[in-house]
Amino acid sequence: MRWLDGGSPAEVVAALKDVAPELGDYPIVVREPVGDDDPLWRSATAVVGERFVVKYAWSRPAALRLAHEIAVLEALAIPYLPEVVASSTDPVLLVTRLVPGQALFDVVDSVDRDDAGRQLAQFLGELHGADIGPLPPAALQPATTDVLRNEFIKWARPDQRAAVVRWCDWADEVLATPRATVLVHADLHGGNQVWEGGQLRVVVDFETAGLAEPEYDLRAFPGTGPGVELLTATMRHYTHLTGRELATDRVMAWHLRTALGDALWRSEAGVPLPDHRTPQAWVDDLAERFTALGIDPGLSATS
Repeated sequence: MRWLDGGSPAEVVAALKDVAPELGDYPIVVREPVGDDDPLWRSATAVVGERFVVKYAWSRPAALRLAHEIAVLEALAIPYLPEVVASSTDPVLLVTRLVPGQALFDVVDSVDRDDAGRQLAQFLGELHGADIGPLPPAALQPATTDVLRNEFIKWARPDQRAAVVRWCDWADEVLATPRATVLVHADLHGGNQVWEGGQLRVVVDFETAGLAEPEYDLRAFPGTGPGVELLTATMRHYTHLTGRELATDRVMAWHLRTALGDALWRSEAGVPLPDHRTPQAWVDDLAERFTALGIDPGLSATS
């Protein structure tokens, strides 16, 4: 396996001419890299001829993630996948067809929640039922509850701190008993979905796909759009389509770790939260979501 020496446009063009010579003369617009301080994030994308997307890496950790995505896409045959035009591990490069549309984050207020939930449930049902051979466990990203108890607490208001600790205790109880694992996307937030005219066109970024419980894939849904309608619609359609129940408390336990973990690292790094509000506001949002779903995380999960 070989990766690029750097992320310059010239290196991308040279690699593209190796992997897909027919695209090498198209104009290339390199998007802002994900990051270059940590080798894990030394990757980026470029748009080729306004028709294709190229993903590439310039470190071993980033290249391993991209090579994993290539292998997953080659093995899967389900709806809503990106169309692979070319791929290679020497150098590591993935070329997919560009799909016009917008991220779910940008259109969630205008889509029909029930219909959107049906489409997402179709994707999740197909993905979770896929068998593509041996896979590693997904790298679970949310901060641990110990980290939240010890470090997030200083970003909460004094009147919120006891509740955050109780929520963490509750999440530990909920997730104490493991569930059977399935193939999950593992990073299914609104930015990795392309929508157009109320229709889900494609789901992208399978670099972290692996084995985890199905509820892990819905951990971002409670915070996507106002209320929890997208989550409840997706879960309802998922059960109808697959015959498999999803546990709301497990989704919310993962969501708690995800939301507060995101607020924590951003606050400590001086990076604005995605909606430019405060960690305290996010704690208030979590309380409202628990109430809307009829969950009292102040009580024992087994009571």
